[in-house]
Amino acid sequence: MSKKKKFNDRPFPYHQEIEFEISTLTNLGLGLGRVPVPATAGDPPDPRSEGGWVVMVPFALPGERVRARVYRNHKNYSEADLVEVLAPSPDRVAPPCPYFGSCGGCQYQHLAYASQLSWKRRQVSELLNHMAGIEFPVDPVIGSPREFGYRSKITPHFGRPRGLVPDAGSGIPASDLTPLHFPIGFLRQGSRFDLVDVQRCQIATDAINAKLVEARARAREQAAAGMFPRGGTILLRDAGGVVATDSSAIVTEEISVPRTAAGGEGRLRLRFLARDFFQNNPFILPAFVRHVISQAAAGGARFLVDAYCGSGLFALGAAPDFQRVAGVEISETSVAFACENAAANGIGNAAFLAAQAGAIFAGLDFPPAETVVIIDPPRKGCDDSFLRQLFAFAPRTVVYVSCDPATQMRDLRLFVGAGYGLSRVQPFDLFPQTRHLECVITLTLPS
Repeated sequence: MSKKKKFNDRPFPYHQEIEFEISTLTNLGLGLGRVPVPATAGDPPDPRSEGGWVVMVPFALPGERVRARVYRNHKNYSEADLVEVLAPSPDRVAPPCPYFGSCGGCQYQHLAYASQLSWKRRQVSELLNHMAGIEFPVDPVIGSPREFGYRSKITPHFGRPRGLVPDAGSGIPASDLTPLHFPIGFLRQGSRFDLVDVQRCQIATDAINAKLVEARARAREQAAAGMFPRGGTILLRDAGGVVATDSSAIVTEEISVPRTAAGGEGRLRLRFLARDFFQNNPFILPAFVRHVISQAAAGGARFLVDAYCGSGLFALGAAPDFQRVAGVEISETSVAFACENAAANGIGNAAFLAAQAGAIFAGLDFPPAETVVIIDPPRKGCDDSFLRQLFAFAPRTVVYVSCDPATQMRDLRLFVGAGYGLSRVQPFDLFPQTRHLECVITLTLPS
């Protein structure tokens, strides 16, 4: 049996309580402050503590004086739990969710929404400067029309049920046992395994929360029948008020999209599997898609490539503004639906391919100087192979959509090295009350 790793007690002993002021928020949503650390007798001053030793505390806000309890010391910073807010920020508000602070899903329910948007804009600016080495104005974050009740997909999960017990006082025979109560919800703040039992999620739609009651009860019944010996996940996808719980169910979303060339708006109906990727805030989605399409169409290019196209949201929304559109996606089911969606919406100038995103550039006959590429990669960003092929193709404009500005700004350095210039940075808050956001950057090659 391996010995438990010994706690590193420098610069703070385990569970030492310290008081200090929070100066900023990290892009992980943690409050960050600096604490003076005196040199240990006989040791030279540690250069890492010049200006104060960094301590990170969840649920603490800039400008607040807090008392925190240290639980981990790293090489150049410490982590601590919030014990007490001694002097609260004027931006602090009462979180409406009873699970806030224990559930790890939300980081900002205690922060006024206008301030959430302001801090997210600042964090994009800092990432742009620190990770890409670029000073560039970031547009104000476009906020969600709904601050709560916006999320159209959640996936609460549960671990292996630990046992069975009869209902108290029910008088039922031992053969009709019901499962011992086990949590169905989301990871506890700061934990990789411990779950918080969530009966209602404040950021999910009302339709999802109504269905969640039934889904939780069914999961417990199925667990009693031995269906989940290792635990499981519940899927709830709200599409237009209809909630699917079967991952293979076909759902339909309808959104308004711009008609840049002709003017006005159009309606786009998209069908896809409940388990497949689709943006999870339908209330901000029209403004979000409108911006991406308008950036793609702004230069008058005749051709569009939508890499990571999913079921065709950007490709089909933008198709009326381009002569030809090509979409590529690794998910074969998503491509099949993209083709069906093109036909159902009467769009005949879009073709879709199931392949790695970089594969489309090899046989593409679009002239690069007349082509715009939209990319919306997963959270990890673009892989090297894709970027090499993209830069070799050299489209004149790239609209890069990302749910993780940190990996986006990492990739931006490579775009700059390939000769692209940054022309716009526009964040969208698709995820109110959390540290997450979408960021759309527009890049162009000089003509």
